[in-house]
Amino acid sequence: MIRAGRMGLVQTVADLAVALGVSVKTLRNTKPYAAPGFPAPVSSPEAQKLLWDGEQTAAYFAGRAVPALSAGESDDDLLDRHEAAAECGVGAATWNSYKNDPTVAEHLVTVAGVEHWPRGVVRAYRAGRPGRGSARTGGRPRGSGDRVPREQLQQHVARLLDAEPAVTAAAVVEEFGVAMTTATAALAAVRGRRIADLLEEQPQLSPVQAAERLGYPPITHRRALAAARCEQRIREARPYVQGVAQALAGAGLAEPDEPEVVELPSGAIAAAIRLTPGQAAAAAVWDERFGWRTSGSRRHPFGKDTGARPQGNGIRYLTDQARPAPSAVLAALHS
Repeated sequence: MIRAGRMGLVQTVADLAVALGVSVKTLRNTKPYAAPGFPAPVSSPEAQKLLWDGEQTAAYFAGRAVPALSAGESDDDLLDRHEAAAECGVGAATWNSYKNDPTVAEHLVTVAGVEHWPRGVVRAYRAGRPGRGSARTGGRPRGSGDRVPREQLQQHVARLLDAEPAVTAAAVVEEFGVAMTTATAALAAVRGRRIADLLEEQPQLSPVQAAERLGYPPITHRRALAAARCEQRIREARPYVQGVAQALAGAGLAEPDEPEVVELPSGAIAAAIRLTPGQAAAAAVWDERFGWRTSGSRRHPFGKDTGARPQGNGIRYLTDQARPAPSAVLAALHS
């Protein structure tokens, strides 16, 4: 995103070329923006056009410490289509229709040829768009909207569980305005994580005993125990994936971020490591069944999980082992 008040500092690839006194073609060939330590783009990971903060790039080129951008969120932050879609909890294609609403369209800001909208405008549209909930089933009150951001729901559910371990999904719906299916999934995920925590602390307990010790009603056990098993498998895989991520980041091939480790719809554990801009692939993906491969998408690196070995554009399998050493993954990406 473009932080509030920094629109005038935005730079494109062409601007970087001017700053370095080279042609755009030379810049694209040498890719100085892919070097370790170069400021991260302010454009979203999925954006086709990369944008940077000019104050940060100037400091980098001058050999000075790169200043950090302000933390937190402002209603005046400018979001591109992918970020605006994420703020609304929808896909980018859906946002392409939302952006035509007059209450959104009148606030369009074009920066370096890329459409952006103020965060406050996007949030106001999300909160007030008509018909929200009218086509849903499963407990969301008609006309109501989520009263907390979806990515924060579990931490709010955790607070309810602190006060009442037997809290129901209906209570979560009433408190936060989410759908019943969303509330049920959030409760199961948080309960499962806490069961996994307790089993780590007291391995002599069975999963059912852990659920009972935490005060969870028997009717909730099936979902919570399934979530706990998933959490345990993710925790087992995470150190290995982190080792690969650290190796790739150390070589300048990956962002120095925590890798995403998830359970796929088929039940398999998988992980994604976003690669730095300019690489041949957008991400490196690990699947416990098939090992490491590349992905052409940063936003949806796992793709559609059918249970079969993924194939298609942007996919290249890096090794024939399920858990190769980090050095082997790094060498395969270089090849």
